[in-house]
Amino acid sequence: MALDTRTGRRPSFAATLWGSTVGKKTVMAVSGLIMLLYLVVHMIGNLKIFFGAAEFNHYAHWLRVVGEPFMHEEWTLWLVRVVLLAAVVAHATSAYQLSRRDIKARPGKYLHRKPRSSYATRTMRWGGIILGLFLVWHLLDLTTGTVHAGFRPGHPYQNVVDTFSTWYGNVIYLVAMLALGLHIRHGFWSAAQTLGVGSRARDRALKTTANALALVLTVGFVSVPVAVMTGVVS
Repeated sequence: MALDTRTGRRPSFAATLWGSTVGKKTVMAVSGLIMLLYLVVHMIGNLKIFFGAAEFNHYAHWLRVVGEPFMHEEWTLWLVRVVLLAAVVAHATSAYQLSRRDIKARPGKYLHRKPRSSYATRTMRWGGIILGLFLVWHLLDLTTGTVHAGFRPGHPYQNVVDTFSTWYGNVIYLVAMLALGLHIRHGFWSAAQTLGVGSRARDRALKTTANALALVLTVGFVSVPVAVMTGVVS
């Protein structure tokens, strides 16, 4: 392990790993899988809205008291938030730095154009930006109520219905969920390759799993605004 020219000391294993392309891809893969697990749970929770206001509001309240009495009210919720925030920051940082490395490594001009990649691959960066902006809007809309004019604290069912009763709320959400589906479709398969799970024999199964996850999550999340727009949920 080479010495750090600035400090004269050998860098730690963590610093060496983070400084390598493989390390950044590993961080990106692991953080992505953490967020994917959360999305599956979050989607299942969202679908409770189809069982009525009482069921959905009870679920929202349970999220604040889960773990009691061992955990104080909202401690578990905040623990999940901290883990997710760390995953988002790690994912976004590693993605940005890998993107910068990729740009620097490219020659000035290509003699031949490379074959066109899939739509999901070519839009991963823009998809990440869209999802990042959506996350901020989503929190300000349904968590803090900052951008939600009719926000009513303690009434999550009505707040969701109110959001998806506006054209802009639906457009923002639907565009973000389509971007999410494409991101998961490519990201899950890519993470499997990075973590050494992928192989020629498993490639087809992994791609099928990635497509299924992307489809199920997209349809699951999109079903809520569609239900509000069509009057199924009101």
